[in-house]
Amino acid sequence: MVGIVIWGTIAIASGILGAIFAGWKNRDVSAWAAWCFFVPPLAIWLLLMRKRQGPRPRRPSLDEEDRFSGGI
Repeated sequence: MVGIVIWGTIAIASGILGAIFAGWKNRDVSAWAAWCFFVPPLAIWLLLMRKRQGPRPRRPSLDEEDRFSGGI
């Protein structure tokens, strides 16, 4: 039981750090926060990555996805 609590604490902290580092490195915050939550060592990898130049990437809205995919 203690191992589960420790892993959960590390996962939550890593997810939060992943979101902070992603914002600082100009990356997709929600995607990096999720990946760092599931795989905590990715937060270290994200910290070591170079800062991305240009505008921060954004996810297309649901309407844009429907329009591009030829949906209903």
